Amino acid sequence: MGYKYLKGVATLKLDTEKCIGCGKCIEVCPHSVFIMRNGKVAIHDKDKCMECGACAKNCQFNAISVKQGVGCAAAIITGKLMGTEPTCGCSDDKGGC
Repeated sequence: MGYKYLKGVATLKLDTEKCIGCGKCIEVCPHSVFIMRNGKVAIHDKDKCMECGACAKNCQFNAISVKQGVGCAAAIITGKLMGTEPTCGCSDDKGGC
């Protein structure tokens, strides 16, 4: 599927110096954010990141960091579960993004 979130807001970071190219992040990422390039992982499309944290939790080398449960993906999920409008706090009116 072609899920995208707000452009440029994902907290995902990859330290290529620490990456050994094991590919575990590629395996666990539900939205195909990562690709293998020249024996190491690279971020293919950061805007697909829903900040679930699966990649960071499965990286034994601490090459990936992401703030779980933040951002608009979490706001949408929480809004659906609570029956409220999504709010991630990224706008002054505290409404949706």
